[in-house]
Amino acid sequence: MTQSLTVLGIESSCDDTGAAVVRLGDRPEGRILSNVVAGQTRLHAAFGGVVPEIAARAHAETLDHVIEEALRRAQLRLLDIDAIAVTAGPGLIGGVLSGVMMAKGLSAATGKPLIGVNHLAGHALTPRLTDDLRFPYLMLLVSGGHCQFLRVEGPDAFKRLGGTIDDAPGEAFDKCAKLLGLAQPGGPTVEAEATAGDARRFAFPRPLLDRPGCDMSFSGLKTALMRARDALVAEQGGLTRRDRADLCAGFQAAIADVLAEKSRRALADTPDATAFAVAGGVAANASIRTRLTQVAGDVPFTAPPLSLCTDNAAMIAWAGLERLRAGHTDDLTLSARPRWPLDSHAAPLIGSGKRGAKA
Repeated sequence: MTQSLTVLGIESSCDDTGAAVVRLGDRPEGRILSNVVAGQTRLHAAFGGVVPEIAARAHAETLDHVIEEALRRAQLRLLDIDAIAVTAGPGLIGGVLSGVMMAKGLSAATGKPLIGVNHLAGHALTPRLTDDLRFPYLMLLVSGGHCQFLRVEGPDAFKRLGGTIDDAPGEAFDKCAKLLGLAQPGGPTVEAEATAGDARRFAFPRPLLDRPGCDMSFSGLKTALMRARDALVAEQGGLTRRDRADLCAGFQAAIADVLAEKSRRALADTPDATAFAVAGGVAANASIRTRLTQVAGDVPFTAPPLSLCTDNAAMIAWAGLERLRAGHTDDLTLSARPRWPLDSHAAPLIGSGKRGAKA
């Protein structure tokens, strides 16, 4: 029988402050005892995107409250926890630092083991929490800040097959919404507008489909959208509701086509995959999920519940639990890292910047 383990997870890498309690007992998949997320959408709404300093201050003010609420919902005391897992990167450094310092304080006060978790590993391991997937499996991690194909071979073993060389799809959706005057976050608002649009009206590009491999690019797609918008404004003095819906539908279809084709290639490169999984905020997009399901074919396809697609602490608690079972813990020298590639052996992507690969 599996030894029962209960882990508190803390997540503060971007603009969601999260705390959760996850337990592994006598069944292979984990059990989420609580999962509390305090969003910051209202704080950043006027700025058209996340402001790092505002996010960091909000995390510092909120972390103790969400942790207390997570323990209350789980009907546990802090001393009942076996370990404390925390996102140690990658992410906005102020927010990551807030979570790491909170976790260090709790670990020092209670003597409980401290486990630093790569935020991307949290997403990549979520299908094992929800569906008990066996290694190895193919993971498409697609979110606001990241997009990559991973061969997941173990709790700390990831091989990157390809990724975006510039914008991530979630970032592209946010920029699309901003260009069209829609509310943030852009993913849900663009998807809602696209439901009434004609995806064939505008000939948006499908970047890098003419090149081999699984790398992706979405920056040029954003530029094409801006040019199409500007042409309409110059011609008719503004955008109609139909224009906005068609632009959103065409933009979403282009992203879905790129992700579908690159997924087909990644699956061909991973013939022994036990499943094809998708995670991250963009995985909540119904149109993209449908396309990926079709591409998977005979390979089992899985996607976490929508509540576990966006940033949350349950995935951090689970990733920490997996590391704990493997005998991996950290001490109080654990550092907050703004950049932390999952596959340290892969060459940096072209768009990773002067300070090195982010993901």
